Amino acid sequence: MRHRHKVLRRMKRLVWFYRISSVSLFTLGLIVLFAGQGFRINLTPSAPLGLWRIVQPDRPILVGDLVFICPPNTDAMREARARGYLRFGLCAGRVAPLIKTVVATSGKAIEISDDVRVDGRLLPHSRVFRMDGQGREMTAYDGGVVPPGTVFLHSQFPGSFDSRYFGPLPMDGILGLAREVWTYAP
Repeated sequence: MRHRHKVLRRMKRLVWFYRISSVSLFTLGLIVLFAGQGFRINLTPSAPLGLWRIVQPDRPILVGDLVFICPPNTDAMREARARGYLRFGLCAGRVAPLIKTVVATSGKAIEISDDVRVDGRLLPHSRVFRMDGQGREMTAYDGGVVPPGTVFLHSQFPGSFDSRYFGPLPMDGILGLAREVWTYAP
């Protein structure tokens, strides 16, 4: 009788293992399939949470475009990753692409003090924080003219890590336009 109970317990564990494995493999397959079709899941507060799609633009990138962009693998981005500002992903430096709005392109003047100004105009929701949420010092970008081949990025989320802190990013890091598929904005 005891032997039978042991066998039943082993069978239950084996069935449970197969169920978990099957669900895990199915989920992994969906993630790979969706990623191959340009779908991405956003878990950061810089843009609404949920499912997004990367769409290849049929025109040049413009001010106001919401884009997916891979940040360059620089010391500043490695520090941002170490601090937890950037998520793990497949871009250089093993970070996830950012979802940000282009607020300035080549030739625009950026002024940074307590907030951001583009060509002298206040950028709404652009307060510059001197400390992050954990009390660590934040270094703001010095400002200047946006160089050719780069874009200045912004998110209206107050705690966003964007060009206020790292400056313009190269346009060749843009993966495409960000389009909401199924999102939730808390």
